[in-house]
Amino acid sequence: MKKLGLLIVAGVAAVLAAVWLLGPRFGHHEARGIPVDQVDGAAIADEAAGADWLSHGRTWSEQRFSPLDTVDSDNVGSLKLAWYADLDAAGEIESTPLVAGGIVYATGTFGVVYAIDGKTGKQLWRYDPGAQQRGRKFATWGRNRGVALWKGRIYLGAADGRLIAIDAKTGEAVWQVQTFDGSQPYSITGAPRVFDGHVLIGQGGGDKGTRGYASSYNAETGRLEWRFWIVPGDPAKGFETPDVAAAAKTWNGEWWKYGGGGNPWNAFAYDPKLRLVYIGTGNGGPWGRDLRSKGGGDNLYIASIVAVNVDTGKLAWHYQETPGDQWDYTSVQDMILATLPIAGQQRDVIMQAPKNGFFYVLDRKTGKLLSAKAFVPMTWAKGVDMKTGRPIEDPRARGTQGVFKLAPAWLGGHSWQPMSFSPQTGLVYIPFIESWMDYSETPAAKWKFSQTTGMDSSVAIGLPQDMKGGLLAWDPVRQQQVWRKYLPYGSGGGTMTTAGGLVFQGTGEGFLIAYDAKTGKELWRGAAGNGIAGSPVSYSIDGEQYVAVTTGLGGAYSVMSGFNSQKFGWRYGTGRRVIAFKIGGGAALPKGLPLLKPESSPPDPMKSLGNPLLDRGSLVYHTYCVECHGVSAVSPGGYPDLRRTRMLGSLEDIVLKGALVPRGMPAFPDRVSKEDLVALKAYLEARHIKED
Repeated sequence: MKKLGLLIVAGVAAVLAAVWLLGPRFGHHEARGIPVDQVDGAAIADEAAGADWLSHGRTWSEQRFSPLDTVDSDNVGSLKLAWYADLDAAGEIESTPLVAGGIVYATGTFGVVYAIDGKTGKQLWRYDPGAQQRGRKFATWGRNRGVALWKGRIYLGAADGRLIAIDAKTGEAVWQVQTFDGSQPYSITGAPRVFDGHVLIGQGGGDKGTRGYASSYNAETGRLEWRFWIVPGDPAKGFETPDVAAAAKTWNGEWWKYGGGGNPWNAFAYDPKLRLVYIGTGNGGPWGRDLRSKGGGDNLYIASIVAVNVDTGKLAWHYQETPGDQWDYTSVQDMILATLPIAGQQRDVIMQAPKNGFFYVLDRKTGKLLSAKAFVPMTWAKGVDMKTGRPIEDPRARGTQGVFKLAPAWLGGHSWQPMSFSPQTGLVYIPFIESWMDYSETPAAKWKFSQTTGMDSSVAIGLPQDMKGGLLAWDPVRQQQVWRKYLPYGSGGGTMTTAGGLVFQGTGEGFLIAYDAKTGKELWRGAAGNGIAGSPVSYSIDGEQYVAVTTGLGGAYSVMSGFNSQKFGWRYGTGRRVIAFKIGGGAALPKGLPLLKPESSPPDPMKSLGNPLLDRGSLVYHTYCVECHGVSAVSPGGYPDLRRTRMLGSLEDIVLKGALVPRGMPAFPDRVSKEDLVALKAYLEARHIKED
C-alpha cells in the first residue's frame, strides 16, 4: 500500500509538471481563459472554446454564440449583478467587450479603452487616444464599437483615423498609423478585426462627401498591406486596380466630385479556409443617385457584400443588395458565416439582414444568391428576382413621381446592432426596426454640395414614423419568422445566443433580457441602470459563467428618442458602465439621477415655428447639433440637454472658438456664421425649460 501511494504521488507530480511545461494555454485555460498573449488564429477560430470572447463576433464566423451552458433556461432567473465598472464617459456607448484570460477590454466614447478584471470589475488600466482633441467634428465623432485582440496586443480604431496597437498588459501604445486624410470628414466608429495577422479597418463619412475604402495593415508592424476601394475615383488620375476600373462602368456623370460613399464603417467576417474577407459596404453619397451619378447606374460597390483575398485585397466576388441605393440602405450590418441544410445539401453560407429589409443567404465561396425574403414591412421593393438577384423595385420608390411612403425608413429594418445565430436552434436573432417615412427627390438645382456636416442626403425626407422594433427569431433555411418580440422603446441592442438555450438582448429602457431561444418566452431581466445599444458577451472564470454588456444608449435611433430616454430616466450624467451578471451575484448599481419632467408636446422640426429667425435657428440646430443633442433639442441623455443649458451666453466661445473641444464638443467656425449663431441662440432660448 505504501508503494502504491508513492506511485500515485509520483503520477500526480508528473501530471503537474506536464501542465507547468505546457504553460498557460493548458493549465490556466480552465480558470481564467487563454492569456491575451496567446490569442492567435487557432484560438479565435475555435468555436468550441467558450471561456473567452476573443473577437467582435466571438469567432471569425461572427455568430455571437457562446458554447457555455452553466447558465441555462432553468437557472437564468438566478442571475444577479456580479460587478460594474464605471466608464468616465458621456455620449453613446456601443462597444462589444472582448475577454481574454479573465480580462475584459471595452471602449467608451472617443475610443478610450478600459482593461477590467472580469471577476471583480476592477479597472486595470485605461488608454485615451486623445481623439476628442484633434480638430473639428467628423462623422459620428464620439462613438466606438470596440477593439480587436492579437498576440498580446489590442487594436483600436480611433475616431480621428488612427489605427493604434496597444500592449494588452500595460495599456501603452506600441505603434499607430493614420488610415485616412484628416482634412476630409471621415471618422472611425467600428471595431477592427484581425484575420491571420492582417488588421482590417474601414471608416464612416459616406454622407459627407467622402470615398469609402477598406484597409489591411500588418498586425506586427502597422505597415499598410492593401486597400480595397469601394467606389471609383477620378478617371483622369487612373484607377488603382482592375476591380475599381470595373466598378467605374456602373457610374455616370462626374461622380468623383461628390465622393461616392460606400464607406465600410462596421462589418467584416472571415473564412480562413477560403482565405476570404467579407466586407459590408455603405450607402451612396450623396443619397440622391441622380446627383452623384447623373443618368443612373448600379454604382458598385455601394450597398454590397464584397469578398476579397485576405493576403492581396483582390476581389473574389461581390453581391449588390441595393443597386443604385438612394435611401441610406447600407449593407454594413454584421454578417454571419454558418453551414446550413439547403435543398438537401450542407451549404457554407454567409447571411446578412441589411437596412433594406431583406434577409439574404449567399454561398460564401461564390457569392451566389441562395434566398432572400423580407423580414420587416416594406414598400420600396416587392421581392428579389432569384434569376437576376436584383430587387423588384416599386417605380415610385425613388421619389421622382412625388412623395412616396417609404418603408423601411432611413433607419432601416436592421441597423448596426449585431444579430446572432444559434447552431442549436438554427435560428438568427435580429434586432429589427419597423418604420416608414415620406420620401421625395430634391431637384438638383435646389441642392448644394456639402451644405451640412450632418446628413447630406440630397433628398427630401420626413422623420421615421410609427417606429417600433425589438427582437426577431428568423429561420434562414425556410426564410420565415419563428417568433417576434416588440419592445416599448422601439429598438433593442445587439444579441447573443448561448448553449444554455438562451438569447440575450439589451433594451433602450435599461434592461438586459434573456429569452428562451426556441419559444421567445422571457425568462429573466436584469436592470442595467441605463439604456443598452451594444451586444452582450459571455465568458467564464473559475467555472462561473458571466454575461457582460456595456450601458449608455447609442445609435442613430437614440438621436430621435430623447422623449423616450427621458421617460425612462436617462439624462446627461447618467452613468456609463460595463456591467456583468452571474448566478448568485451580490453587487448593486448606484442610485440613478432624478427623473426629468418630459415635455408634453415638443415642436415638429419639419414644420415652421411661425418666425423666420426661429425657423433659421431650427435649421442650424438640426444641421449641426442634432446628431448629439437630439431632435428638437430633446437630449437622449448622452450629451447635455440644450433646453436646460446655462451656457447660451457663451455660444460664440463654444461653437466658433472651440472652448469645449477638450471635452469633446467640436467647433464650427468654418460652417456656422455669426448670423447663424444669433438664430441658434434664439431657437434654444425659445426651447428653454426652467428647472423645477
